[in-house]
Amino acid sequence: MKILHFSDTHLGFNDLDVINENNINQREADFYDAFSQVVDQIKVIKPDFIIHTGDLFHRASPSNRAITFALEKFNEINSLDIPFILIAGNHSTPRTNLSSPILKIFENFKNIYVSYNQEYKKIEFEDVIFHTLPHMNDESTAIEQINLCESNIDENKKNIMMMHCSVGAWYLMSEFGEWVYPSNKEYIFEKMSYVALGHWHGFGNVGKYDNVYYSGSSERTSLNDKRNSKGFIVATIEDDLNIEYKEINIRAIRQKEIDCEDFESSIQALDTSDCQNAIVEVKLTNLTPLSSIDIQNKQIKELFPDALTVTIKREFKKESTQSNIDNLEAISLEEYFLEHIKQNSENKEYERLKQKTQELFSLYEEVSYDTN
Repeated sequence: MKILHFSDTHLGFNDLDVINENNINQREADFYDAFSQVVDQIKVIKPDFIIHTGDLFHRASPSNRAITFALEKFNEINSLDIPFILIAGNHSTPRTNLSSPILKIFENFKNIYVSYNQEYKKIEFEDVIFHTLPHMNDESTAIEQINLCESNIDENKKNIMMMHCSVGAWYLMSEFGEWVYPSNKEYIFEKMSYVALGHWHGFGNVGKYDNVYYSGSSERTSLNDKRNSKGFIVATIEDDLNIEYKEINIRAIRQKEIDCEDFESSIQALDTSDCQNAIVEVKLTNLTPLSSIDIQNKQIKELFPDALTVTIKREFKKESTQSNIDNLEAISLEEYFLEHIKQNSENKEYERLKQKTQELFSLYEEVSYDTN
C-alpha cells in the first residue's frame, strides 16, 4: 500500500508586496506553484491513497482566487480515481460556530473525503481505516475524540491516524489556538500502521516513534523556515513501513553577511551569483551608530539587482564603555543619539552627522504626526 502524504499548503498566503506579471502577489503564486508540483507528482507516482493533514488554505475564509485554484486542482485529483482524504487544520477552522467550514466545498467530489467540525471521523476502505482527527479548539472535546479514535482501531486492517497538532512542545508553532496532543495518549501511536501529522512545517519523524511523521509544509511562510527543504512523503506499508521524502523546487532563500567593520572589502567579496529570483536576507554586522547612519538600505539592495526581494537586518557592536549621560529619562532619543555621536567622533564629523541626524528625526516626527 502506497500513501502520498502532504500538508500545510496554505493556499492564499501572500507576503512581501511583490506583484507578478499576472497581477498576483508573487508569494501567493509561489504557494500555488508548490501545490501544482505535488499534484504533478501524484499523477506520476499514482499512489493508492492521497492524504493531506491540514491547513489546505491559509485562512478560514480564503480569497476567491485561492478557492478557485483549489477547486481546479481537486478536479484534477478527483479524475485520477484515487481516494483523497484531507482534514482541517487550525488555519482552516473557524473560531466560532457562526462560520461554515471551508472544506465543505469538497464534499460532493466522488473520490475526496473531508474531515472537519473538530470531531473524529472514521473513513474506511476494504483493507485500511483512516482515523481522522482534525484541529480541535477545545482540549476536553479533543480527549473525547481521541478515545473514539482508539475504540475504532481494527487489528485486521491497516490503521492510519491523521492529525493536525503539536506532538510535544518541540513542535509548537506559537500560533493562536494551536492544539497540543496529550502525551498520555501517545501509546495509541504504537497501534497504528502510520501516523500522519500536519501543523509543524518541517519534515521528520517524532521522537522515539518510527511510524509518526510530519510531512512539513509545501512552501515557507516565514524566513525562520529557511533551512527546511519542502516536499511530501511517500509512505509504503507492507510488512514494514518505508518512508521516502520527495523534495519539490521552491523559491530559494539566501543569507548574506556584510561586515561593516571592513565594509568595502566585505562588499567586494560578496557573492551574489546565487541570488537570482531569490528572497535575500542580508545581515549587517559590527555596526556602530555612526556607520549605520551612513549605510542606507537602498545602497544594500542595489547589490542584489536580480533578487525577488531583499530584507536587511542590522547587528550593532556591543559597546564596552558606558555612556556619560547620567539621566537618560530626562532627554529625548534625538538628544541621546547626538550625544553618543559627539563622544565618538571628531568635531568636523560630528557637525556633518548632527545635521543628518536632525533631518532624519524631523522626517520621523512628520510621518508620526501624519499617521496619528
